[in-house]
Amino acid sequence: MEERKSSNFIENEINADIADEVYADQRVHTRFPPEPNGYLHIGHAKSICLNFGLGEKYHGKTNLRFDDTNPTKEEAEYVESIKEDVRWLGFEWEGEAHFASDYFEQMYTYAQQLIREGKAYVDDLSSEEIKAYRGDFNTPGKESPWRNRSVEENLRLFAEMRDGKYGDGEKVLRAKIDMAAPNIIMRDPVMYRVLHAHHHRTGDRWCIYPLYDYAHPLSDAIENITHSICTLEFEDHRPLYNWFLESWPAKEHPRQIEFARLNVTTMITSKRKLRRLVEAGIVSGWDDPRMPTISGIRRRGYTPEALRDFCERIGVAKNDSTVDIGLLEFCVREDLKTKAPRLMTVLEPLKVVLTNYPADRQELLPVENNPDDPQAGVREVPFGRELYIERADFMEEPVKKFFRLAPGKEVRLKNAYIIRCDEVVKDASGEIVELRCSYDPDSKSGTPGSQRKVKGVLHWVNAATAVPTEARLYEYLFSPEDTADDRAPEEKVNEASLRVLAALAEPAILEYPVGTRFQFMRQGYFVIDTDTTAGHPVVNRIVGLRDTWAKIRAQKA
Repeated sequence: MEERKSSNFIENEINADIADEVYADQRVHTRFPPEPNGYLHIGHAKSICLNFGLGEKYHGKTNLRFDDTNPTKEEAEYVESIKEDVRWLGFEWEGEAHFASDYFEQMYTYAQQLIREGKAYVDDLSSEEIKAYRGDFNTPGKESPWRNRSVEENLRLFAEMRDGKYGDGEKVLRAKIDMAAPNIIMRDPVMYRVLHAHHHRTGDRWCIYPLYDYAHPLSDAIENITHSICTLEFEDHRPLYNWFLESWPAKEHPRQIEFARLNVTTMITSKRKLRRLVEAGIVSGWDDPRMPTISGIRRRGYTPEALRDFCERIGVAKNDSTVDIGLLEFCVREDLKTKAPRLMTVLEPLKVVLTNYPADRQELLPVENNPDDPQAGVREVPFGRELYIERADFMEEPVKKFFRLAPGKEVRLKNAYIIRCDEVVKDASGEIVELRCSYDPDSKSGTPGSQRKVKGVLHWVNAATAVPTEARLYEYLFSPEDTADDRAPEEKVNEASLRVLAALAEPAILEYPVGTRFQFMRQGYFVIDTDTTAGHPVVNRIVGLRDTWAKIRAQKA
């Protein structure tokens, strides 16, 4: 096989295995093994990119396997969402999707083998008693009174467990290792428990289910995986992973390699905590655009290319760390700046009437679709007597260096004319409801008279053709300043994480389907949401235009 340059320590390990011919034909076979007990989050995106990326780099294979060993928390909905997430990121698994439940019979048979070898026994201790007997880092564990049952009795009891003779928690099957082991995980861990629960694939066929630590290495071995890439919290479990495979009847065994999980500021990467937010109704669902789930990120408008770029930039490390959310937003901007067409959309409209513009006149003005993409062309935007500008672009008593519109001041309307504010109209409460302005007919963009310079340039929409648009402005679900990790996630939620505005967009927005991403001039990047109905766009703000990460990089340079 060709020599490959390593970019991280995992590839160093794989290259060493190839050089030493650890696996036949120098093969590389990885897997992505999520538990279908919730939607995947951004941390899983790193694992997906890593495992499938290794398969691609080494011309090997990558399986998608669902470790579905806990039927009380698993659903077919989660299985389908995970498949969608993997494909959205741009990867495809080897063959059909696999399930640990496909191997339940083989796992049961192997457990019987371990019993015959004196390496497993049926225990009657409760879960609380097992925990108490296990000891701690300073105290060795104590053997169960049922640890030395005969092989025959253990086989009979294990068969009775399978046949449904015992209630939940009444008996368990434990590995017989060492109750004094320094690694507490090796102190006779539980392999099987009695659980009378309906499984989303096997139905009621089983009433005993294997624990993850037993099912995971066996599933890897059955699928002929070579490198089992896990996050760092499984490092202490590696001796148990290897122990369970000692008697596995194959010349080649998979090996476990651990890497640091992905932590991102403002994001929770715990399916258990995310489930609490969903069940409490704090968010609209697993795909709420504020959620750090892959489906939420997708609905927010992030691109798979940006997410893969992000995972590539942060690399693979051995030590846990937290990545600034600014880097992810930078990757999104970098990907969208040449892709996303520009549109003019006013989020908080303020009416402008051009008093010297003919009331019955309307013209079409050419506007670039994307100045960063010369091939994107131009579109024609309607212009007339009545317009809307951004309310924040006007100040009745302007502060210093306010170069937008103010009484007696001039600005240029993007790709249109220079206008001057002549009069401010207020309602009975004193709120500004309209600006009366005059335009300079000789200042039209693209004409000789357009050379006259003013400092401010504003985006706008034509009142007669403006499309009412619901704009959802998302902020971080959790404030980056909130470091009180002892509080429940629902207590830390940023109440200002969603603001909904009645915006107005230029009519071109109606030409684009759901999922189209734009840059709204001077506002940020937006995407058309799935809540959109005919003639009534709903858009999510993906990310603002302000790039703090780029500034941080410049300062460090």
